[in-house]
Amino acid sequence: MSALRDRLLARWETLLVVLLIAFLVLGTSLSPYFLSASNFSDMTSNLMEKAIMALPLALIIIAGEIDLSVESMAGLSSALLGFVFLLRWPLWIDIPLVLAVGALGGLFNGLLVTRAGLPSLVVTLGTLALYRGLASVVLGPQSVSGWPDSFTNFGFGDVPGTLIPWPFVVFAVLAVAFIFVLHTTWIGRQIFAIGKNKEAARFSGIQVAKVKTLLFVLSGTLSALAGVVLTARLSSARADNGQGFVLDVVTATLLGGVNIFGGEGTIAGVVLAVFVIGVLRNGLTLADVSPDTQSVVVGALLILSVAGPTAVRRIRSAWSSRSFVQSASHR
Repeated sequence: MSALRDRLLARWETLLVVLLIAFLVLGTSLSPYFLSASNFSDMTSNLMEKAIMALPLALIIIAGEIDLSVESMAGLSSALLGFVFLLRWPLWIDIPLVLAVGALGGLFNGLLVTRAGLPSLVVTLGTLALYRGLASVVLGPQSVSGWPDSFTNFGFGDVPGTLIPWPFVVFAVLAVAFIFVLHTTWIGRQIFAIGKNKEAARFSGIQVAKVKTLLFVLSGTLSALAGVVLTARLSSARADNGQGFVLDVVTATLLGGVNIFGGEGTIAGVVLAVFVIGVLRNGLTLADVSPDTQSVVVGALLILSVAGPTAVRRIRSAWSSRSFVQSASHR
């Protein structure tokens, strides 16, 4: 029983649950409207674009890289969707086209990292500006509205008979798929192996460059999907859609226990961290705390997200060593 308790306490996800409960209590104390069902529905809807982008980013960081261009790809996706909508193309053509552009943007990032040998931090910082600039070129300062009801209802509508937003259904399906792939398949084992030691992974027969490139393609595609969801939720396509999202997306990924140096992390932790940040921001918003102050708080969480899991790993190692010594002493 003691060993089980120690393992639970040493898991970062357990601490995230405690943190989530603490922020729920904080939100309740800050506003009487916080615990309402409609508020939780709205809060969940507002989180989904960031949550969708955090899933592939988790895989990229586990593999030892990073993608900072996700918010700009969402903006480019929104701008391109607005542009082709103005051409009166049907949405069943528009949306696959936008997702294909997202995949190409991810492929561009991946090839620069794996083939040109450039650091992913530098590459995606550059494409963060590049894709946002392309969004401005495509759509300019205008916003595009007048979307079909079927499209906008998906963005901010709920599953009939519930207060569950439709975008949450999309995220839930993606999250389950990511959990299955990362934690139960050979693909996930390869991603972890690459993050732990890419040279050893290469010598063991893993196609490191191919896997990393495909992860960037996945990130670009899902960032474009997040841009489509955001456009539907706002009922507006704009070049600046998604601006400022990258702070929350990276924080959620690292706060979820993904090791910034690669090789460790869980999707469950990332999902928990997304809601930790969402609950915190929602409570602060209801208390009329300014967005700038909220960014300060999220920035502090980002620091915690790097330092915290490291501390937990040290505690886990110490407990393992203690258990080994106790076991040896009883022999």
